[in-house]
Amino acid sequence: MVDADQTFVIVGGGLAGAKAAETLRAEGFTGRVILICDERDHPYERPPLSKGFLLGKEERDSVFVHEPAWYARNDIELHLGQTVDALDRHARTVRLGDDGTLIHYDKLLLATGAEPRRLDIPGTDLAGVHHLRRLAHAERLKGVLASLGRDNGHLVIAGAGWIGLEVAAAAREYGAEVTVVEPEPTPLYGVLGPELGNLFAELHREHGVRFHFGARLTEIVGQDGLVLAARTDDGEEHPAHDVLAAIGAAPRTALAEAAGLEIADRAHGGGVVVDERLCTSDPDIHAAGDIASFRHPLFGTRLRVEHWANALNGGPAAARAMLGREVTFDRVPYFFSDQYDLGMEYSGWAPPGSYDEVVIRGDAGKRTFVAFWLTEGRVLAGMNVNVWDVTDPIQRLIRARTVVDQEALADPGVPLESLAP
Repeated sequence: MVDADQTFVIVGGGLAGAKAAETLRAEGFTGRVILICDERDHPYERPPLSKGFLLGKEERDSVFVHEPAWYARNDIELHLGQTVDALDRHARTVRLGDDGTLIHYDKLLLATGAEPRRLDIPGTDLAGVHHLRRLAHAERLKGVLASLGRDNGHLVIAGAGWIGLEVAAAAREYGAEVTVVEPEPTPLYGVLGPELGNLFAELHREHGVRFHFGARLTEIVGQDGLVLAARTDDGEEHPAHDVLAAIGAAPRTALAEAAGLEIADRAHGGGVVVDERLCTSDPDIHAAGDIASFRHPLFGTRLRVEHWANALNGGPAAARAMLGREVTFDRVPYFFSDQYDLGMEYSGWAPPGSYDEVVIRGDAGKRTFVAFWLTEGRVLAGMNVNVWDVTDPIQRLIRARTVVDQEALADPGVPLESLAP
């Protein structure tokens, strides 16, 4: 039973944590809700950091999940700039890192998110080496890109994933010179495979981005604290005034690990193991967002999803489960990206090796199409590029798990809705 005397604590002030707090109140919970955030900014959404805000097209205030006054108005006890350095499952307390204050919980949600992976090479202590995860990072990088654009400066990006490519697009719009270093043979290789990865390489090359595939950075060369160049393991040296490390993110599981919660193995992305209710191995602790590793019934494997939609939907799902509601978290993974004049949405999960065919619906050459990844005739994932309002039928096809007529799937004249049960 949940009553007004109970205290629900949320550790992590990102989108998942903020939406969980919102849901608790929307569902009628009248007990204490304590939201602990290690950043001094109010909870915000991260996609604009590499998109509209970075480009200067969106104002700073637009990134926040709620206006600042919302938290007091809804009786959410918000602790900004506070870390939690210990979790005692037996006493059901968390300890604040700055002064050792102990906070009791009846139910706890871990939504600690992820942190950017660091380059383990010489030169990363130079002033011109950047990461992009937090609002402060984006504010700094925004100024850097504008300066590089004015001065015809060079930016080297380590990693051709979504963050690397979105920043490359932003940098080119500012006028900076851009080189992307990527160990795989194409951009986005781990998500799209070689078939569609090349499309993004061509897009960026048309806008002046240089790629160096099959290589890794080995050293960032500098003088007087400033970046001068970036070297790769094949002996190349690239001029650089700034370097962005965009080599992925690691789930922030230290608190959960120290408390003895079950952690997924690295082969499944790490993260805190949760069930379909986003409950951890402790029945009083849930996890949501980037750190949650859940077994997805559609794909038959354990997934850890770092994208915006997972936090947007996972936080509320965990909140309802904490209240004792019936919850089954089985959302189809979804994300989106904007690069130059290309907008795309991706639904599903189909890493290289999981599919046997890619079906294109439309004109990939004109970058107006939908791509489907199939195994044995069943749709695992779909990506719509500059084609809109098709996410729902794509996700229905994925959920159906039935063999589809591939000729009809490839024919833009056949409504997608007619192919999904």
